[in-house]
Amino acid sequence: MSKRDFYEVLGVGKEATPDEIKKAYRKAARQYHPDVNKDDPSAADKFKEVTEAYEVLSDSDKRARYDRFGHQDPNAFGGGGADGFGGGFGDIFDMFFGGGGGGRQRGGPQRGQDLQFQMQIDFKEAAFGADKEVEIPRWEECDTCQGSGAKPGTNVSQCGTCHGSGQQEQVISTPLGRMVNRTTCRTCGGSGKKIEQRCGTCHGEGKVRKRRKIKVNIPAGVDSGNRIRIPGAGEMGQKGGPQGDLFIVFVVRDHDFFERDGEDVHCQVPVTFVQAALGDEIEVPTIDGKVKMKIPPGTQSGKVFRLRGHGIPYLNRNNTRGDQHVHVVVVTPTNLNDKQKDLLRELAASMGEETHEQERSLFERLKSAFLGD
Repeated sequence: MSKRDFYEVLGVGKEATPDEIKKAYRKAARQYHPDVNKDDPSAADKFKEVTEAYEVLSDSDKRARYDRFGHQDPNAFGGGGADGFGGGFGDIFDMFFGGGGGGRQRGGPQRGQDLQFQMQIDFKEAAFGADKEVEIPRWEECDTCQGSGAKPGTNVSQCGTCHGSGQQEQVISTPLGRMVNRTTCRTCGGSGKKIEQRCGTCHGEGKVRKRRKIKVNIPAGVDSGNRIRIPGAGEMGQKGGPQGDLFIVFVVRDHDFFERDGEDVHCQVPVTFVQAALGDEIEVPTIDGKVKMKIPPGTQSGKVFRLRGHGIPYLNRNNTRGDQHVHVVVVTPTNLNDKQKDLLRELAASMGEETHEQERSLFERLKSAFLGD
């Protein structure tokens, strides 16, 4: 199945700014994260799709190549190529000839595959960082046979077919000359070993599936779409090769009160009519705790005040933070008693304002509406 256009996946145009791309990804990631959208069986695939789109479009170099080549760029997006030939031309030869195309050797140590894990974190964990643990399923060396695949106490000998190389060679004559086709040894499955009795724990594989707890240090200032690499925490290598890496992709949960915009934080704070008219000093919640803020006399609803340095720390920049923007909302009083209403009428009269109060009851107004009054 062909891949969808990355801009279409995120729901943005090709002229979208980096901030617009980030906002679109955060929205889509929250919508499709499997832990949030448990009722949609396709949520996990959609989440991977939007994450892949963001990883390309958020990188200026990858985005430029994508805009030029689309999904056909063979060098883009982590070296995997757009069509899934993860190892480049060698794997293309493997598709046709079943082996190491043109003499490519696969008998030596091989690095383990990288793993990726999506981690949901709270708003303040993203802001200030945290230490957490994740449980990762991965292949590890079998403790029973120490990775040999053989039952303890039994012999492991060299495969007689491939002589320990794990590969078989076939010489093919072509109009261009002789070509050596190397394929995985069918006798030993590429291990190069002959096992007399298989290990009862791993059934001869030399590896078992385990769930391993790994500590993750979340740096202060991360946002949805950011990722970190934990070297050597991926899949085990083959034939003595090193382990792959683990990549943690963060998804930040929304906060009930604060809204993040890059490194800045926005919030709405209600004030009374009297506070807005006469001025006051109020307490405002910030991600650091409560701080005092002055409301000048005559403050209008929608006025925005800035609290410098009370925003999100910049990622990998010590002692540098965004700001908090406080949006004031003037609350209109309700359920006034007669005395309070008289005082407001006196205030309006003293300011030269005319009031036109509705004194008819609800039933009278409803009756008038039906009669056309």
